[in-house]
Amino acid sequence: MSAAPTGPLDGVRVLEVAMYGFVPSAGAVLADWGADVIKVEHAVTGDPQRGLRQTGAYRVEGDPNPNIEHANRGKRSLGLDMAKPEGREVLHELVRRADVFLTSFLPGARQRLGIDVDDIRAVNPEVIYARGSALGPRGPEADRGGYDMTAFWARASTAASITPPNVPGLINPPAPAYGDTISGTNLAGGIAAALFRRARTGEPSVVDVSLLGSGLWAMGQAIGVSLHLDRAWVAPEAGRHGSPTNPLTGLYRTADDRYLSLVMLQPTKFWADVCRHVDRPELADDPRFATAELIAENTGEAVKLLREAIATRTLAEWAERFTTLSGPWAPVQDTLHLRDDGQVEANEYLVRAGELDLVASPVQFDVRSPDLAAAPEFAAQTEEILTELGLDWDRVIALKATGAVT
Repeated sequence: MSAAPTGPLDGVRVLEVAMYGFVPSAGAVLADWGADVIKVEHAVTGDPQRGLRQTGAYRVEGDPNPNIEHANRGKRSLGLDMAKPEGREVLHELVRRADVFLTSFLPGARQRLGIDVDDIRAVNPEVIYARGSALGPRGPEADRGGYDMTAFWARASTAASITPPNVPGLINPPAPAYGDTISGTNLAGGIAAALFRRARTGEPSVVDVSLLGSGLWAMGQAIGVSLHLDRAWVAPEAGRHGSPTNPLTGLYRTADDRYLSLVMLQPTKFWADVCRHVDRPELADDPRFATAELIAENTGEAVKLLREAIATRTLAEWAERFTTLSGPWAPVQDTLHLRDDGQVEANEYLVRAGELDLVASPVQFDVRSPDLAAAPEFAAQTEEILTELGLDWDRVIALKATGAVT
């Protein structure tokens, strides 16, 4: 009988002192990859994310709470008051055993609590110190906080770039913790690289990822084009076809009011095949669409013809017919459609964690999805973690009596 597979970070110990979505999601990825992640939460209030029950119209009652599970699955929770001397002693014992110290605290709070880089390195010179921030570790606003809506979405140009000029205001992020989760994955990757560097050279790194920097990276290609042309990136007007010169790049409505997305950047290569698949084979030889230049010139007419053809069948019917379509296309799906997507299922992109189906972090090793455990209840492993440090029960009880631990 073979041993159960382990993740690539099996044996790595991560001490997470962080709140809300961004930095804890980095800890969740590291836990997905096999690390032992201890989540330090305030001894009384815990992570404020635990109290987040409503995201717009979507209110979650009772437990488990997906708002906490997504970024905290697979961790262990310790309730600790770092402001108390006894609590700080416990923290230092954990730091001595840690490979990574992961935090979202702002510079002022880190200094006040004695958990800044120099403080932690004085306890463990070999620890990798990783921090997530809103706006980066340097500059006049380095000590300002923020959320993904402000730093990632609004400030880093996505909101302005995705909002069509005929839409008032700005389009909001599509989901809670959208920029947080992307930025957290970036931070987890940086930590993995730092672990590799330390294994090769013995030198620990300070790893920084910000919501602002991640937002810029996500918009990197558009920003590069925009700066080169000295022209702001502007979204097309709502309802316009995806490309003014290519009928095979855009959205098409089906008979059941669903949509499919065509993204075929070489229209002449795929035009005839699309025409056959939508039951309009005669268009393959239509002189209006004989060359790339003519397709570009007559895109409006081609879009009209394709819209009429695609509107005659349901999305399910097109999905069956398009299994042999040579060009790239996809059904437009909402968050519930994903549950029935065979490709999502085959690749185990949704994984059971406790009582919930959660999205697995996107990196897989050895062609398998990670085994996910549920997020811990607040302070659920406090006694377990303290006894692992060698504390006897008298000491644990004394710490509880002072309020240093929960």
